[in-house]
Amino acid sequence: MAGQGLSTEEVAGIREALAAGRKPKVVFTASAGQIVGQVGQVVALTDPEVSEEFVVVRFGRDELPFSPTDVAVAPRGAGRRAAAEPKPAEEPAEPAEPEFVLDSPPVPAPRPAEPARPAEPAKPARRPVKAARPKGPAGLTVTLAYAEGEWTVAAQQGTKVLAKPYVVKPAEALRMVGLVDVPGVHEAVEQILAAERAEAERHAEKLRAELAEVEARLAELREAG
Repeated sequence: MAGQGLSTEEVAGIREALAAGRKPKVVFTASAGQIVGQVGQVVALTDPEVSEEFVVVRFGRDELPFSPTDVAVAPRGAGRRAAAEPKPAEEPAEPAEPEFVLDSPPVPAPRPAEPARPAEPAKPARRPVKAARPKGPAGLTVTLAYAEGEWTVAAQQGTKVLAKPYVVKPAEALRMVGLVDVPGVHEAVEQILAAERAEAERHAEKLRAELAEVEARLAELREAG
């Protein structure tokens, strides 16, 4: 029976076995799909930080990456049992043929039909290997955001945070938005920049008025002195 996936300790044990030149056997779990119960050999462990499917398994002629939940450590003799599974399906059909010959010798026609029936379902049982294709890399998301007067950029791949939100200059944000050929986005950014410029001008006017008052007060004090 297929297990429930590899534990952290089992992954470490497989890594040590690979370093020693061995290729540990694993059995595919239910999360691997149609190849559940089949046996393969681990040939490499890639970087789990890059992809969650870092367990490279040789299965037939293919070497495909799987996640630790897709495989489990194979029990002793699992490979030999897997190789012997097709034989028991054919053995009951062979003694059945002499029984028909002894009971009804004049009817030899069922002989070719008997072995043909178990042979047909055996073929599609081996084809799902092609359906077990490796999953693609996790999607990459880059986010440009504006909030509380600041532009920020963040990046994330799947559930892994590559870059936490950090502040960028408005000119850099405008160049990034220029790469997006969507008129509505450009208009929204122009409105934000226009509002920021208007606010900056109001603040500058206020500072200039305060400075004028201070200079006038300073002139009066100098005249009084």
